[in-house]
Amino acid sequence: MSKVATRFAPSPTGPLHIGGVRTALFNWLYAKNQKGSFFLRIEDTDKERSEDKYKIQIIESLKWIGINYDGKEYIQSAKINEHKKIANQLLEKGFAYKCYCSDEEIIEQKNKAKQKKLPYIYNRKWRDPKNLEIPKNIKPVLRFKSSLEGQSVFKDMVQGDVKVSNLTIEDFIILRNNGTPTYNLSAVVDDHTMGVTHIIRGDDHKINTFKQIQIYLAMGWDLPKFAHIPLIHTTEGKKLSKRDKSSTLNDYSKIGIMPDALRNYLLRLGWSFEDKEIFTLDESIKHFNISGIGKSPSKLDMTRILSMNEHYIKNINENDLFDQLKTYCEIYKKKIDIKKEETVKKSLNFLKNKAKTLEDIYNNAKYLISDELKINDEDLKLIDDKAKKIINEFSKNINESSKFTKEKLEEILNQLIKKHQTNFKGVGQPMRIALIGSKFGPGIFDIILSLGKETVIKRLSKFN
Repeated sequence: MSKVATRFAPSPTGPLHIGGVRTALFNWLYAKNQKGSFFLRIEDTDKERSEDKYKIQIIESLKWIGINYDGKEYIQSAKINEHKKIANQLLEKGFAYKCYCSDEEIIEQKNKAKQKKLPYIYNRKWRDPKNLEIPKNIKPVLRFKSSLEGQSVFKDMVQGDVKVSNLTIEDFIILRNNGTPTYNLSAVVDDHTMGVTHIIRGDDHKINTFKQIQIYLAMGWDLPKFAHIPLIHTTEGKKLSKRDKSSTLNDYSKIGIMPDALRNYLLRLGWSFEDKEIFTLDESIKHFNISGIGKSPSKLDMTRILSMNEHYIKNINENDLFDQLKTYCEIYKKKIDIKKEETVKKSLNFLKNKAKTLEDIYNNAKYLISDELKINDEDLKLIDDKAKKIINEFSKNINESSKFTKEKLEEILNQLIKKHQTNFKGVGQPMRIALIGSKFGPGIFDIILSLGKETVIKRLSKFN
């Protein structure tokens, strides 16, 4: 058997959809597991809707999540002449025919089917045109001559045997009247040319598979194996579309979901191996198999994605976590000043507490990243005269102390609690607001020690 080769074949007509990313991931993992090749094909033959910016976004998205394809991307529009050549061969062999139906005739056929509540199937008028006169003012389309008798069956690697009556497969167009090839023809020619052995894609392609198999057989080409993956649904059970929120990788990266976490989540979305949840990249490749793919649609669960991301935040090497935070801030937030990098890095052990995203870590670290604090009016009201007195005394005490340790800070705070007949919140809350601009954030001792004595005194002095 030839070496395994898979492909991912998106159209650059919009941003790469999260379902497409999972399809790419499954293709890539299967190829790597089988020590084969994984190719990227850009299906850009729809020139009106295809845009370079989407092609770039597709390539960058795959790179971001860690999917690397072999060789250069295969550009479908560069192969159109080869597609046309095969279409003409099919015509010569008697597997295709010219159809001269006008647009009006096709519309009328579709309306009749709609009225009868039946799916539209072209009536095959020009399949046997013995008594028909060829109109002079109409450019023909080229239609494939589909089988009329019996059933078509293929063995799906996920779904098992899939059958359809051949009468339900229309004589589909392979060349439009402007001479351009259609998806089903182009996909087959490219897959054959690229040596693709396994086609793993969404199960909304099953009807296309029946059409494409007929082209393979007509050309005498080896059939690839097919695996149709159930689609991803929203939490409401509807098919996920590009219009849905959280449908592209950018929707996740901008809130600080890390690529390894999202890749791990997508791996487990509709695939399982024993009862394992967390997979390293090497483990993903080692254990991935088609038999682990379920037959039912999966629901996209943001709560689960955040939980997975939180796991990675807690367990990732802190140097790697800082590098990801730094990149995230450069793209989406405020760049971390080089002078403050070491302080932020050393503080990650508490800044990441309860953080589910890189955005959460950034929000916890804003008081270190920025010297300017913005305090809202509600929080500002909490720094009343009594709080100002406590802040002033605390500032004076740490300034006079030769020690700047957690133990010493606890001692000073406890003295203030006792003296002012309050509790820890009564001292800690106004202090936190004064130091980081919010009553919510890391623990007060972590804040003070990370800022350093000089900065603490400077910030507290504004409330004397």
